[in-house]
Amino acid sequence: MSISLHVKFADEAICIGSPQSANSYLNIPSIISAAEITDVEAIHPGYGFLAENPHFAEICESCQIKFIGPTPENMKLLGDKIATKIAMKKANLPAIPGSETAVRQRKKHSR
Repeated sequence: MSISLHVKFADEAICIGSPQSANSYLNIPSIISAAEITDVEAIHPGYGFLAENPHFAEICESCQIKFIGPTPENMKLLGDKIATKIAMKKANLPAIPGSETAVRQRKKHSR
């Protein structure tokens, strides 16, 4: 069995739950609890899971733990494609041409 580099070089490991992601890596109270008992200053959320979760970033902030990633406000903005396009245009950044508003999907007609 090979050991991942991040595990090999870790100074300490804290259990945050069972292997199911819903019970561990997506369990915000467990992550914050582990961060508090180890007196961390910051959390890097990695990729996926909580990396794009503005609620998690807000909780980190409220617990005086630095969230290493975008601000909750930026995550919320970039989660809304129309708002993102508007913000990009205001900043004079290029954007792919397309609709300026949400597009409603046509209902399929049954025969």
